[in-house]
Amino acid sequence: MTTSADLGPSPGPQVVPARSLPRPQPTVRRLAGHLRIPLMLSPSVLLVVVLFGGGMLVGIGQSFGYFPTIGLEEWTFEHYANVLSDPAFLRSLWVTFRIAFIVTALSSVIAVGLALILRETFAGSRITKFIFQIPLPVPHLVAASGFVLLITQSGIIARVAAGFGLIDRPSDFPILVFDQAGVAITLTFLWKEVPFIGVVVLAVLQSIGPHYEEIARTLGATAWQRFVHVLLPLIMPGVISTSIIVFAFTFANYEIPLLLGVRSPTTLPVLAFYRYQDPDLGLRPEAMAISVILAIVSVALLFVYRRLARYAVQ
Repeated sequence: MTTSADLGPSPGPQVVPARSLPRPQPTVRRLAGHLRIPLMLSPSVLLVVVLFGGGMLVGIGQSFGYFPTIGLEEWTFEHYANVLSDPAFLRSLWVTFRIAFIVTALSSVIAVGLALILRETFAGSRITKFIFQIPLPVPHLVAASGFVLLITQSGIIARVAAGFGLIDRPSDFPILVFDQAGVAITLTFLWKEVPFIGVVVLAVLQSIGPHYEEIARTLGATAWQRFVHVLLPLIMPGVISTSIIVFAFTFANYEIPLLLGVRSPTTLPVLAFYRYQDPDLGLRPEAMAISVILAIVSVALLFVYRRLARYAVQ
């Protein structure tokens, strides 16, 4: 008979090894994870910094008189003084500001009015909204070319008017292109910028809904009072933000005034373009000085836009 003593000592309780804790991620791998997106973006960012930043540095240097190609190596404010005291610059500054202000004001008013109409649901509202947004993807050069075909004295409207007997001949049509008032420039900008502001205002109106207006209506407010005291304060941040963008763009745009405007007085971007392309390289620093002034105005407007956008979000 076998006893427990013959079997030897009984084994003790088995110790189960604890589950191993996850090892911390190596520092190199964690650092690579953090740098993955910056490294992926670095080629494009580097290209933009080198091309744009390099061009800006060269332009700023030339505006201060550093242009070794023609023997100018002394830094000076002379070219800025010449530009700011030049009557042609002052006339161009007025023309640029006038066009930008008129375009911005008219675009804002028309866009708000159309947005108030398009927010309603009516027969054909969807196709109307689609047509309203057509100008957005159209390049400005294409829009300018279209207005040249439409409103010049040899354009479609002049020929149709002459065909219906409204005018004796197409040459009697008013001069709207290459005119001192810049009518064609203004119309082209309006055709492009009204939908831009209108889409933003329409989105704000649709997000607000009719609730605030219904409350004001129950309190006896008229339609004008509801617009002024209810809707306008709600949409004003969006209107101001988009208006600043439109003003900055029209202020610095050169292709539309170049194609549709007169040579003198012209806008500041076109004046800088003319002086940059002048065979006299001595005018190059003044062209760069005008460009730097435009850049300063654009950056200042961008700063104002960011402040207003932050205020609108809050």
